[in-house]
Amino acid sequence: MSAEVFDDRRCFLGEGPLWHPARGQLFWFDIIGQKLLSRDDSGPLEWVFDEPVSAAGWVDQDHLLIASASALWWFDLRDGARKQICALEQETAATRSNDGRADPWGGFWIGTMGRAAEPGLGAIYRYFQGTLRKLIGEVTIPNAICFAPDRSYAYFTDTATQQLMRLPLDRDGWPSAAPELFIDLGPDDLNPDGAVVDRNGTLWVAQWGAGRVAAYALDGSFLRAVTVPGVHSTCPAFGGPDFSTLYVTSARQGLPAEAAHDQSPHGQTFAIHGVGEGAPEPRVIL
Repeated sequence: MSAEVFDDRRCFLGEGPLWHPARGQLFWFDIIGQKLLSRDDSGPLEWVFDEPVSAAGWVDQDHLLIASASALWWFDLRDGARKQICALEQETAATRSNDGRADPWGGFWIGTMGRAAEPGLGAIYRYFQGTLRKLIGEVTIPNAICFAPDRSYAYFTDTATQQLMRLPLDRDGWPSAAPELFIDLGPDDLNPDGAVVDRNGTLWVAQWGAGRVAAYALDGSFLRAVTVPGVHSTCPAFGGPDFSTLYVTSARQGLPAEAAHDQSPHGQTFAIHGVGEGAPEPRVIL
């Protein structure tokens, strides 16, 4: 099973892939490039913002919720119109948004971090029914936000800790207990980045610096890994007509110039067909 190039544009920090189930279209971001990217039958598409953008959820056929450094936005894919939904750490210019994902209740979780990954400067929030609420503080690099199919847990990581955490949720999707350690990747010196859960509850985790996405069972045991050419694999998303294709973003950030040259695969977005049994992302309810 091999990865093919889905899009050859080389993002400095590719992130946040989202398969829009109503459009049958993949969207993703170059955070540092301040761009939302996609492609359709006409070819590559991009929308440029005036600050970093990092994650999205789908609202309906033509609209996304987009997280930027300073806010959550309603965004119109037809004409690029945008409207602020709520502020996000606008009191400080030192942070930006990072990983985020819609939850099964129609909410949206978003992590923030220091622009230079300053220790403990970030947090994880949930936007739900018109309110943004901080859930977890003192995070360095929030990633791997995703949800168990039975709605029992949210998963997340602070990449700097090399630990994947599991957070019990109540019937309305709010934390019901303290986070608990799910998988410790420290002994293997692996760095968890973005993640997604398939319909069977398997957790698929991109591992920064390892050029792969690794799959873990419900008990946290390692199942297998799929390789991508971009050494800094950043985030996976299931998509395609039957949600069996795994799309993976990657980054050039942090690589030496000789490795991140214009002909390298680093920063490209990849597709691996027939990997697993994904499911559509939930719709964000505004």
